[in-house]
Amino acid sequence: MGEILRIPFLNLKQINEPYMEGLKEAACKVVQSGWYIRGKQCEEFEKEFSEYCGVKYAVGVGNGLDALTLMLRGYMELGRLQKGDQVIVPANTYIATILSITAVGLEPVLVEPKANTSNLDDTLLEGACSEKTKAILAVHLYGRLANMAEICNFAKKHGLYVFEDAAQAHGARSSLGKAGSLGNAGAFSFYPTKNLGALGDGGLVTTSDEELAKIVRILANYGSEKKYENLYQGVNSRLDEMQAALLLKKLPMLNKVNERRRYVATRYLSEIKNPLIELPEGTNDESNVWHVFVVHCEKRDELREYLTSKGVGTLVFYPIPPHLQCAYKGKLNHGPLPVTEKLALTNLAIPMHQLLTDEEISFVIGVLNEFAC
Repeated sequence: MGEILRIPFLNLKQINEPYMEGLKEAACKVVQSGWYIRGKQCEEFEKEFSEYCGVKYAVGVGNGLDALTLMLRGYMELGRLQKGDQVIVPANTYIATILSITAVGLEPVLVEPKANTSNLDDTLLEGACSEKTKAILAVHLYGRLANMAEICNFAKKHGLYVFEDAAQAHGARSSLGKAGSLGNAGAFSFYPTKNLGALGDGGLVTTSDEELAKIVRILANYGSEKKYENLYQGVNSRLDEMQAALLLKKLPMLNKVNERRRYVATRYLSEIKNPLIELPEGTNDESNVWHVFVVHCEKRDELREYLTSKGVGTLVFYPIPPHLQCAYKGKLNHGPLPVTEKLALTNLAIPMHQLLTDEEISFVIGVLNEFAC
């Protein structure tokens, strides 16, 4: 294949380089303003992101986990959910999704994903639903929208709330709308590796429910709406001015970022031909923003070692699913989870970002096609 390229899984310095002048300008503006928490930058970002997602309200919070937790707790404080209510959730999600459910006293019910999409298998919803089920928390894993049409139809039929874990799906859209607008509320993370990433932690709740938006904002500010008057036992979780200002500079480029990622995915899907490597389902429209590109291989560890030897960085996404983690082992509601456990043992994410060159893409494809075991 000629000279070996060195292609890291992700280089955040490289990712942020195209925004550098704007980020410097934004940072200086915040420092000079003298206002660093819940100021004009946060207000503007909330406004622009809510418009981008197609919802009425957005509330910036400290991180993605807090966004999930406060979204659910808001529904509890409003009396729509009660402690002990069950929430259907995909079993192969990142543990933050489960942590948010148990943190507020709700019970997660783990449901298998579809092997070819890694998203919640909506055909299993009926069997997971009980009298205690009150909500579905859909996860748009790896940047691919869950099957929200079927999930929402099922929820409507059974009188369930629908929440979105959209932490990896900034800008993903279907005919129903964009991620964050497809259920009762959505939660986003702006962790630096995301398609829209801050330079630190950050999160946000989207909704068109005015009551929920108001109570999430209060809960995230020590439970206070008016200084020194606390309506709830709240927390300190606010998207600070610096991160909001930086995100404002990056948001206008998000669609182009996602478009380029789809281009990379198109090449991977059409040119990786190794029978030992299973590719994700070929759907490559706007419903997938390819936060990561995950392949599956029965000899995953050997494949990873081979790619490393050739200079290609990789990452295993969630090698231990939540139900097998020490924190939750024997404590979660689920039946057998063979699909979840197999995906954990076989998944491998290969380089996927908007700055990959055609030469680098070709090199990754060539290395994958040469793998033999």
